[in-house]
Amino acid sequence: MVNVIGVRFRKAGKIYYFDPAGYDIKVGDNVIVETARGIEYGHVVLAPRLVEEDKIVQPLKPVIRVATPEDDAIEKRNKEKEKEAFKICLEKIKKHGLEMKLIDSEYTFDNNKVLFYFTADGRIDFRELVKDLASVFKTRIELRQIGVRDETKIVGGIGICGRQLCCHTYLSEFAPVSIKMAKEQNLSLNPTKISGVCGRLMCCLKNEEEAYEEINSKMPAVGDTVITKDNLKGEVLSVSVLKELVKVIVTLENDEKEIREYKADELQFKPRKRKDNKAGSIEEDEELRALELLEREEGKSLLDDE
Repeated sequence: MVNVIGVRFRKAGKIYYFDPAGYDIKVGDNVIVETARGIEYGHVVLAPRLVEEDKIVQPLKPVIRVATPEDDAIEKRNKEKEKEAFKICLEKIKKHGLEMKLIDSEYTFDNNKVLFYFTADGRIDFRELVKDLASVFKTRIELRQIGVRDETKIVGGIGICGRQLCCHTYLSEFAPVSIKMAKEQNLSLNPTKISGVCGRLMCCLKNEEEAYEEINSKMPAVGDTVITKDNLKGEVLSVSVLKELVKVIVTLENDEKEIREYKADELQFKPRKRKDNKAGSIEEDEELRALELLEREEGKSLLDDE
């Protein structure tokens, strides 16, 4: 076990571990640390705690110091300089006629590098742009092409739930999300209803996936034949997963049909294999094929400087 603190940086949602190096550090403090990008200003989000060594990316760097008022002033100046850098980069992109959308700009704490984040439909030859920017800022320049999910994470916004986007507020990284999760939760396969602001499948589909899988494994599927607790044979009409209730069309002694509701544990049925889903309709298959396009992540990172 190793004693660490959790630090989050202004432009990154992920939490990174550092050795507190004997400093009295509390949640909410700001610290100066060394990263792969150089000296950085970070915000402490996890108080000192013991963490297993296999969960730490080695080498574990120590905290250089708790941020001083001078460090806070530098960070504030960097935020102001980023606004100006963004305007200048926009002008240069227009000057060079590049088909790219500038999303954000960032100064490293030590001003050793200026990063520009952008999106584009394909690869962009930005070599002349980099030279032009380097001549203006007199420092290293890095242009990074990001995907639509990363763009939304940076920009932020309000989701269909009425709250701020999860990726912008607390998600440290994107978990894989698939159409199967929407089907498992019996959600509409309409792309507009299960896609987020970024146009990709909503990250929150992952939140309850395990719970739905567990419950669904104990529930019959619509159309299954079941035997009820009162020894009647019937066909499943609908399933309420969270309530674990099943509506069944039962056949009475006089061959009349009647809809009755039962708890899942009051029915006898053959457990279904979760991955052997029945084939959907032609319309559903078409929707699935359309949704498959939403699952493709761009994830491009074109890095360069000078």
